[in-house]
Amino acid sequence: MTETTTPVFPCPSIPETLDFYRALGFEVSFEQTSPNPYAVVQRGAIALHFFGMRRHDPATSYSTCVISTDAVDALHAAFRAGLRAAYGRVPTRGIPRIGPLRDTTYGVRQFLVTDPGGNCLRIGQPNGESLEHGPRPDGAFAGALHLAALLGDAKGDHRQAARVLDRALARAEAAASGEPGTDTAGERPTAPEWVAALVLRADLAIRLDEPERGAELLRRADGITLTAEERAGVRDALRRAAELREELGGEPGAGPA
Repeated sequence: MTETTTPVFPCPSIPETLDFYRALGFEVSFEQTSPNPYAVVQRGAIALHFFGMRRHDPATSYSTCVISTDAVDALHAAFRAGLRAAYGRVPTRGIPRIGPLRDTTYGVRQFLVTDPGGNCLRIGQPNGESLEHGPRPDGAFAGALHLAALLGDAKGDHRQAARVLDRALARAEAAASGEPGTDTAGERPTAPEWVAALVLRADLAIRLDEPERGAELLRRADGITLTAEERAGVRDALRRAAELREELGGEPGAGPA
């Protein structure tokens, strides 16, 4: 036997939803306006159905689905390019939006897309053997970076994630300056950890509508020298920094030396 599961999402506007998915490279395979608004989009093996619901509030939507792929990097790049071509920019805040591509702590490399109806697509590629969260890293700074990423990405609590990182960065700066009693339990980060933390904090600042703070944090990240091996280890942070610079109207190619 062969079975197929297809999500059916609510949306306040079928036309707006279809325009968004066309920008992502989907084809509209079915659309009706009466007796009830309904539509189907498809991109390769991904099929999504939508029904019109005038009183649906995208901001309060909990609708979501998981999409597995073996080419998550290519799909993320294609979606961003399509959105940029259709909207003149890549929407990363509000509704609709596309999130950053990152390795999660539970064995999946993924990004999130939220459509105009508030429906969330979790698009990922397995990169581990288990869906259980990995252990918290050793060291105070690495642990804070791990927690902030979880709060910001998995929980969506950007403000609390920013607080966690601010405390860790403050203690790391104190440890680096030699203040007594501060260089303990891994509070002095490596260069890649510095870059990852500063880029994540810049990302959070921009999401919290603090673009000037975000730009300043990206400049700090630019000043950190990385070896070729270290750059490879923080490739996602460097890619995200380029995306944030583009969002702020700067040069996407800039970055740490």
